Amino acid sequence: MTRVCATAFILSACLVLAAPPVVAQSDPPGLRTPYGAPDIQGLFTFRTLTPLQRPVIDAGASAALAGKAALTAEEAAAYEVSRRTELNRDLQNLAVHAPGVRYQSLAEGGVGGYNEFWYERGIELTSDKRTSLVVDPSTGRIPYREEYQAAARIRGVNISNGFADSYTDRSLSDRCLMGFNAGPPMVSSAYNNNVHILQTPHYVVILNEMVHNARIVPLDGRPHGRLRQYAGDSRGRWEGETLVIETKNFLRETSLGGSSRDTYLVERFRRVDPDTVMYEFTVEDANSYTRAWTARMPLRRTDGPLFEYACHEGNIGLAGILAGARNLDTQRGPVR
Repeated sequence: MTRVCATAFILSACLVLAAPPVVAQSDPPGLRTPYGAPDIQGLFTFRTLTPLQRPVIDAGASAALAGKAALTAEEAAAYEVSRRTELNRDLQNLAVHAPGVRYQSLAEGGVGGYNEFWYERGIELTSDKRTSLVVDPSTGRIPYREEYQAAARIRGVNISNGFADSYTDRSLSDRCLMGFNAGPPMVSSAYNNNVHILQTPHYVVILNEMVHNARIVPLDGRPHGRLRQYAGDSRGRWEGETLVIETKNFLRETSLGGSSRDTYLVERFRRVDPDTVMYEFTVEDANSYTRAWTARMPLRRTDGPLFEYACHEGNIGLAGILAGARNLDTQRGPVR
């Protein structure tokens, strides 16, 4: 073999050895971890104007969503503009949100809890223009039991009147124990709709910005424990490209309406492109729902870093809520 031929042969062999394997080429860059698992890591936002349930009201911007599974591009654009205006706290009249109490409109100087600067709600529908995050049942509505809805109406009146015989009468978000959108499951809300997902070969960590709650989810097949926790007891596993997390053993309800200590939750995370993880969850709880139901929303990559959320105002406010209720008791006289 001549020197030229030998050189050409060696160069060809090096190129063949250096070429990436065919299997690796089938995966988009950066969507798998160094140890081969699907990569769902990153800092994401789940804010959206798409409501959890499909509205049934016939007034306001949300009337455009009632009775439709999805909107056309033109309908969605019109709804988004109308809804953003409707939600803008700098333009609202608080009397609408507090019947029987006269307030100045925010445009005239009243700010309520927060002015618009502090909100970080969604500004658009999901990309498929769905009218609800709930995808099952097809009505887009959570299948609440009638008994739960009746009790919820009474509880809502009591809470709006400042009712609190004890701190345990208030929600976990009032007490700064759990975020009002962190769940689990996560649901888009007014602000702090951010989550940081981290992976190792044996654990996944889900860190919510709201009340900086971190769930550490084992992936090693261990059984559920017996200790009840505010965020429940989570166990994860990979089913193909999807991370499936089962959670039970809740201490009490989470931020999800209708949830209780008996809630059984299944969450699914699947990377669909370099900037998006699709998040889906199914909820079962016979105390409040007539059947299991499922919702789906995208987690979209966003810039960091994620800052710690400190819920001090809720801790201070709780003392005032209790003191106000006790003062109201003295005005009502003894309970007979």
